[in-house]
Amino acid sequence: MPIFTSFLAGLVFGLGLVLSGMANPAKVLGFLDLAGSWDPSLALVMLGAIAVGLVAFAIAKRRKISFLGLPINLPTSRHIDRRLLGGGLLFGIGWGIAGFCPGPALANLGMGEVKAVVFVAAMLVGMALFEFLEHRRRAY
Repeated sequence: MPIFTSFLAGLVFGLGLVLSGMANPAKVLGFLDLAGSWDPSLALVMLGAIAVGLVAFAIAKRRKISFLGLPINLPTSRHIDRRLLGGGLLFGIGWGIAGFCPGPALANLGMGEVKAVVFVAAMLVGMALFEFLEHRRRAY
């Protein structure tokens, strides 16, 4: 049952990304172009997502087990360090260059977009590089 529910949640999330325009790199780049012809429409999508997330996290914080009977493991750290800031900076740069972030890139990958294939491949290489460097850092 959790696999089916996860698939259904991912499908709804992907459809939401496509319908809202978040999966359209040109629309995302228009939103990020504050100095040019800025498109504020994605700000409303983000505000809606934040509102839903706030409600969901408020409910999840009061529970130990999800509605599906699985454990809820929320992050507890509130520490902001150089690694978090650096990761956020790299994420933002990649988003600004490609017009993709991971969720929309996967939605576009499912639609057969060539740019998404390149982005997802680069993302996977970056994740593997991080794991390699993290493993080396912990070994020393």
